[in-house]
Amino acid sequence: MDQPATPRDPTALPVRVPLASRPLGVMETLGTARRNLLELIPEIATRQPMVSGRTVKRWHMVMDPGANRRILKDALGTYPKSDVTKLILRPAIGESLFVAEGAHWLWQRRAAAPAFSPRHVEALAPVMTAAAERAARRIGQTAGRQANLFDEMVTATFEVIADVTLSGTPAFDRAEVHRAINAYIDTTAKVSLLDIIGAPTWVPRLSRLRAGPVLRTMRSMADRAIAERRGTGPSLPPDLLDLLLEGADPETGRRMSTAELRDNLLTFIVAGHETTALTLAWALYLCAFDPSIQIRARAEASAVLGNRAAQVTDLPALSLCRRIIDETLRLYPPAAFLSRTARGPDRLCGREIRRGDTVMLPIYALHRNHLLWPDPDRFDPDRFLDPDRIDRFAYLPFGGGPRICIGASFALQEATIILATLLARFRFEPVAGRDPEPALILTLRPEGGVWLCATPA
Repeated sequence: MDQPATPRDPTALPVRVPLASRPLGVMETLGTARRNLLELIPEIATRQPMVSGRTVKRWHMVMDPGANRRILKDALGTYPKSDVTKLILRPAIGESLFVAEGAHWLWQRRAAAPAFSPRHVEALAPVMTAAAERAARRIGQTAGRQANLFDEMVTATFEVIADVTLSGTPAFDRAEVHRAINAYIDTTAKVSLLDIIGAPTWVPRLSRLRAGPVLRTMRSMADRAIAERRGTGPSLPPDLLDLLLEGADPETGRRMSTAELRDNLLTFIVAGHETTALTLAWALYLCAFDPSIQIRARAEASAVLGNRAAQVTDLPALSLCRRIIDETLRLYPPAAFLSRTARGPDRLCGREIRRGDTVMLPIYALHRNHLLWPDPDRFDPDRFLDPDRIDRFAYLPFGGGPRICIGASFALQEATIILATLLARFRFEPVAGRDPEPALILTLRPEGGVWLCATPA
């Protein structure tokens, strides 16, 4: 049974990014962007609907829900993904769903949509339950000792994505793909000076050229896995690769080529484990930060689960665990910064947008904006007791509009299953002097790890 929570300083807040307090020049912007992209956001962005400026190119940061709706939904064609975003991602994931625009994006979305239907996502839940059980066993072996729970969550979510994407495929070397993903992020995802000054996309960025061998390794393994599956036929139950092989645009009947299958598989593998691992690691940090909320969540999870791992049928009864995930995604959204390039003139919040302007959606600042969220830096899962009261375009952990993340329901299901399983079995406490530092390179990572001490509950 839990002991009463140790009183916590009511004024203490979870770790946050130190936002910019003054304008930055070109070289200072470059250095800051390479260290932590979120530090480019001006502090005033948490108290304004829109902030504009110029760093070689004109830019606008938008925190207004109505303007976000226009960018992501009503005028989607006017705001394609920025050139910098494409430069970073295209070498790894080609013209997949995440990067493609217009008709090429639309037919892929239609072809892939059935794979992420509620029926198929629920059918994949046993893989998540098994991964949660293995994670609990591994954490149990470290009981009473300091451990980096971010590393453990990466392991757990990579097991899930490997099993649901390419189950039982000999050509898929999990360890090699995992190493390749980390190397790609480390060598490719940082902003270059050429990005800052708006150099044409055909000018090579040397740091990204170095990622070539890593990317070839990932592509060749994915290609071999696709070829093998075409030869052996679908697995039972079907995994994501089977569903994509069967998927077709319902209007044209077009199916994905090997290259298109590969690019989308790599998208789901890269994004599908990293973002959920981050969500879980930050959620455990927040539960350790606020023992009173952790105790409430443990009581809920223990009452529902007893000594077993969570299953998909348990989710309706795990409402606080789910709200903790929702609030974690507000405070530490993995995709914390979206960037678009205006294709034509427009107006946002009454302000002129010109063709070629960079239009940014700093999700981190949106989720902490004082105009939208009371006491926005405080950890309070009960903000989500009535989610219908929250403007759809004020809360964008998965983006919004037609291009909302296709795997959102998959990620939320997985995160809730794993979090509830762990909270039912362990008490998580912070390690003094080892607070994580939120830093955005490609995703919002906890620099230094999430070091906690887990003891049996």
